[in-house]
Amino acid sequence: MTIPQHQTPCIDLHCHSTASDGALAPEELVQRAAEQGVTHLALTDHDTINGLEPARQAAAGHGMTLVNGTELSCVWRSQTIHIVGLDFDHEDADFLAALARQHDNRWQRARLIADKLSKLKVDGLLEKATAHAGGDVPGRPHFARVLIDEGVVSRMDAAFKRYLGTGKPGDVKACWPELDEVVGWIERAGGISVLAHPRKYKLTATKLRELTADFRRAGGRGIEVSVSGQSSGDLGFVAELARREKLLASQGSDFHFPGAPWCELGKITKMPEGLEPVWHHFKQPVSAGV
Repeated sequence: MTIPQHQTPCIDLHCHSTASDGALAPEELVQRAAEQGVTHLALTDHDTINGLEPARQAAAGHGMTLVNGTELSCVWRSQTIHIVGLDFDHEDADFLAALARQHDNRWQRARLIADKLSKLKVDGLLEKATAHAGGDVPGRPHFARVLIDEGVVSRMDAAFKRYLGTGKPGDVKACWPELDEVVGWIERAGGISVLAHPRKYKLTATKLRELTADFRRAGGRGIEVSVSGQSSGDLGFVAELARREKLLASQGSDFHFPGAPWCELGKITKMPEGLEPVWHHFKQPVSAGV
């Protein structure tokens, strides 16, 4: 079940632009969100807030509320985990310094990916991937687009299956900070830390319960309960995690590019009853439920 597009408010707290690994510029993303009926949007690019200002200006033109957001990478028991930060002070000096370190980590990773794929003999691979990223640090999807452009593969899924997916040459792990450190960055900047898409980590139920408990003990306050393309079983399980750890419930499409109907802006599985929405705790709370 998805949120009807006429319903107000329509809240999407997880999406990506060209400031990280999305296909649309921040202004284009906001335009598409408005067309989908979104009233409250958090742009959560990976380890950066460079897209926030253009998105904010575009949102004002559509009468949309833009919530400060980012998606930060960290490590829990040697596994990469993503934490969404919401409603933080985007001018906090310590937080900006932490983002700069994350940005450096991403550049180091991008250079390693290019090095690992050097056997493909694609001239200027890193530079071309950087161009696809709008001049900023490229991620694996940007490298995949270069491989398509150069005729190495014909489709995005083939690029990941052969070169960039888990266990493939271009699957380079970055040196991310520990989970508790990243949670601290967000909370000290006045934001709300949210465990992103918990079922995407392919953890067993036991491990996911342990992750959620460790996240809560680290000071984490929210968990993404409703995400696009999620099964009813996963929805129920994550909702129970939220209740068990007394976490605020968040939701988001995790939109990256047009053309994937299972992952469209504003089209999110309806939040189960009995959970406390994260948006009730924003500095400017969204009082109506969805």
